[in-house]
Amino acid sequence: MPEQLNTRVETCYQQAEDFFKRSFKRPVVSLKLRGQKAGVAHLHENLLRFNPQLYRENTEDFLRQTVPHEVAHLIAHQLFGGTIAPHGEEWQLIMRGVYELPPNRCHTYEIQRRSVMRYIYRCPCPTGEFAFSGQRHKLVRKGRRYLCRSCRQVLVFSGETRVE
Repeated sequence: MPEQLNTRVETCYQQAEDFFKRSFKRPVVSLKLRGQKAGVAHLHENLLRFNPQLYRENTEDFLRQTVPHEVAHLIAHQLFGGTIAPHGEEWQLIMRGVYELPPNRCHTYEIQRRSVMRYIYRCPCPTGEFAFSGQRHKLVRKGRRYLCRSCRQVLVFSGETRVE
């Protein structure tokens, strides 16, 4: 676990404790998050999960904005309970009042999309080419049939694939 990340989480908690004049239970912090999300706060487990790739690629902004964003979710939950909206007024109050940050719901980090294999299916139509996902291709191999909406013929695997 990067020391800067743990230090920033602790700083955010100390700021909240100074602001609200009370203590808060510290979370477990994990770098086991993949995909498009930069961070996730698991309210009932008191757990923060962060995306290590997005952290590495955007360290400065991640520490400034993402960490307080996720900590604010846990603080709001401890203060106001489980019935509040995730990015509602209570969370926004913490973002503005405690951390003096804009309450942005989403990050703007560049995300590397992984390439995916597409399986090419065809029908007799002039424009009858369809790119199936691996999951849909597997369903066809198990007996599922898909029809072209134009000619109503069964789509047939061409044997071709492409990477997107």
